[in-house]
Amino acid sequence: MRLFDTARQGVFDLSPGPLVTLYSCGITPYDAAHLGHAFVYLTFDVLQRRLRDQGHETRCVRNVTDVDDDILRKARQLGVHYLDLAAREMARFDRDMRLINLHPVYNEPRATGAIAEILTLVDTLVTTGHAYVSEGWVYFDHSSISTFGHVSHFSRDEMIFLAGVHGGNPDDPRKRDPLDFVLWQPSLEDEPAWDSRFGAGRPGWHIECSALAMRDLGETVDIHGGGRDLAFPHHECEAAQSEAVTHQPFVRFWVHVGLVGYEGTKMSKSLGNLVFVSDLAERSEPAAVRLALLDQHYRHDWEWHDELLTRAQSRLATWRSSTGGRASDVMDHVRDAIDDDLNTPGALRAIDEAALAGANVAPAAELLGVTL
Repeated sequence: MRLFDTARQGVFDLSPGPLVTLYSCGITPYDAAHLGHAFVYLTFDVLQRRLRDQGHETRCVRNVTDVDDDILRKARQLGVHYLDLAAREMARFDRDMRLINLHPVYNEPRATGAIAEILTLVDTLVTTGHAYVSEGWVYFDHSSISTFGHVSHFSRDEMIFLAGVHGGNPDDPRKRDPLDFVLWQPSLEDEPAWDSRFGAGRPGWHIECSALAMRDLGETVDIHGGGRDLAFPHHECEAAQSEAVTHQPFVRFWVHVGLVGYEGTKMSKSLGNLVFVSDLAERSEPAAVRLALLDQHYRHDWEWHDELLTRAQSRLATWRSSTGGRASDVMDHVRDAIDDDLNTPGALRAIDEAALAGANVAPAAELLGVTL
């Protein structure tokens, strides 16, 4: 199998061992997960299915950010406890992921369940000079590690801009540099707080994923990723703080998934231009929703439109019409396509051709998670 690695900017042989570890950045459960989230997790699902088909054991960890600015703000607006809000939205998320036939992940840990590990990391970073305390806030000193920027490849100006877009507050006067980022922060009166030697507070955004990945998967993860918009600041900061502690590569392959648009704009909770798996599954069977997603290459940005669902439903009917047909070499073609940087559109075309030729395509469809 060959995969594109964001850090090395090219497609390389995966060459995994018997156990393949994966970490996929999960949702912040303050609102319903949308089709863009589903596209990310489907990508990791296809990757795991093929690795298991090759005989590997896979362990995929997908975190839940159940304490951060967004969820606390939304809980405050709704007048509910932030963990109650998280539980409600996670139940909706789990239902939608089952609809599109995602395998359960190895572990789905929550940020609030890793405070001890987070504080151990923060303490180590401060002690070793990679982080500093300012007015009760703890910041990572990005200049303390020479490789900062190697994941995303953005210029300093681009990184400062993106930090601002994603809540990094580059103008924070407590920082030594605009690109330094929060590891620990004081909690407001109505926010959850945990005791620490830096004062009562809560974790920053990036530190939870380092703590959870290393706790559950070890110092180096084979494959780590998420949406393309996470490359900076989230994954860049994860890599920096992790490698500052371990002095080992944090990730072997950074896999970033394209963004899904709708009505001309990136699909996002803040804009409200969302399409949900559950809504699509009410208009068509869930297998067609999965097929519509598989028809997009994971690294490309694309836009949802309803014709994709209509086309997927028609494709599903064609495939089913040939399930009693003759055996063929379609499985080899599908495997080759997946091994070519997860070329799922190519895999679908191979199944299309075999189905039209009267071959039994059910096993090949099953490898892609589509039950006929």
